[in-house]
Amino acid sequence: MGPQLLFKAIGFSLLVIVGIPGNMFILIKFTLNKIIEKKILPTNTILTMLAIANLLVILSRIIPQSLNAIGVQNLLDDTECKLVIFTYRISRAMSICITSLLSFCQCITIAPSFRVWLYLKQKILQNVMTVIIILYLINLSIYPYNILDAHARKNMTTSPYTLHLVYCDADFLTYTAYIVNGTFNALRDFTFVGLMVFASIYIVYTLLQHEKTVKGMRSSDKDKKRSTEYKASRAVILLVVLYVILYGLDNAMWSYTLTLSNVSTDMNDIRIFLASSYATLSPIVIIITNPKLKQSWKYLSGKRPLHKDHKRVVHG
Repeated sequence: MGPQLLFKAIGFSLLVIVGIPGNMFILIKFTLNKIIEKKILPTNTILTMLAIANLLVILSRIIPQSLNAIGVQNLLDDTECKLVIFTYRISRAMSICITSLLSFCQCITIAPSFRVWLYLKQKILQNVMTVIIILYLINLSIYPYNILDAHARKNMTTSPYTLHLVYCDADFLTYTAYIVNGTFNALRDFTFVGLMVFASIYIVYTLLQHEKTVKGMRSSDKDKKRSTEYKASRAVILLVVLYVILYGLDNAMWSYTLTLSNVSTDMNDIRIFLASSYATLSPIVIIITNPKLKQSWKYLSGKRPLHKDHKRVVHG
């Protein structure tokens, strides 16, 4: 195994090793909370759905990349290629949509009690799953075209407008289809990234304004009042910053590939690594910034005993 292939194998294997336990932990933790308490906070519902999207990204894209890097050949047939590509497209699209929804929900949660914000809190926060289902339906209706010409890699000539994706080729057949697909995906990502950035800026602004209004309060009251808001908002902002960085690098490379008539496998591998890294890194940010998740993780890893109060009550 050459140095380049070894580096690829190590990189994608690390994404699998770190990403699956992290996302499974979030998914199981919040699912148990839902079963035990019969309810779950809207933001935790969103984080659960984000964990599911992340797991699908890992299963449909990162694991095949890892297996290919260690020498596994001809893993998928034509039908399996269509399924894997479709699953990856949908799960990656949902990852950005759900992160954007999370930032928007946190934005309206900490917003002042104006009529418009109260209306949004009532409609959005109480119907989070409905919004997520609508986002799924939108993405499901968009992507079937992209898998019509997906097939297993074969020793045959393909058009210059083909994405070589390890075991599969996604052939767009014409330059117009190639450009339209790339432009549409970039515009969709740009729209949702723009929404999450705008929401994060508003969150920071609102928290700064709130801090000014509580300067006259006793320090203990002030710390207690802002603690929950700050921790939840910090988590959302960190997730947005992480996504924007990875999105920027990924789409910079995507824009470059639009100028090429034939995209190399190595170029696609780098883009896939960047696009898939969020599925592994986001659960780390979520666990570190969520006190209950962090406490449970330390308990499972044997670093801290579980408090008695935590045994009696499980919070959503």
